[in-house]
Amino acid sequence: VQLQASGGGLVQAGGSLRPACVASGSGVRVNGMGWYRQAPGKQRELVADIARDGRTNYVDSVKGRFVISRDDGKKTVYLQMNSLKSEDTAVYYCNADYMIYGDEIVAGRAWGQGTQVTVSS
Repeated sequence: VQLQASGGGLVQAGGSLRPACVASGSGVRVNGMGWYRQAPGKQRELVADIARDGRTNYVDSVKGRFVISRDDGKKTVYLQMNSLKSEDTAVYYCNADYMIYGDEIVAGRAWGQGTQVTVSS
């Protein structure tokens, strides 16, 4: 299973971005999906995640500004980021918990390559 993230970039404070992350692989069922971020000199932190049934979870610092969503037909997770602040600057990574149904069932977690988000003040 591979994840491909896109949609980061440079934006002024107060602006918006909407990165996306697509999962690929045959016979894959994607369960929970999420976005993490890592700023320079800091640990990677969970930004938001979304379960297969649509339940969401957000870190306090982005509540009311970010919205996570998913399209299971496209195996894609999105992160709508509004009212961006300089402290949102980080590399954003997506992940997905998956199951592969073949001769045997394989479960795992995949990570995307990261997409840079830079917010200028």
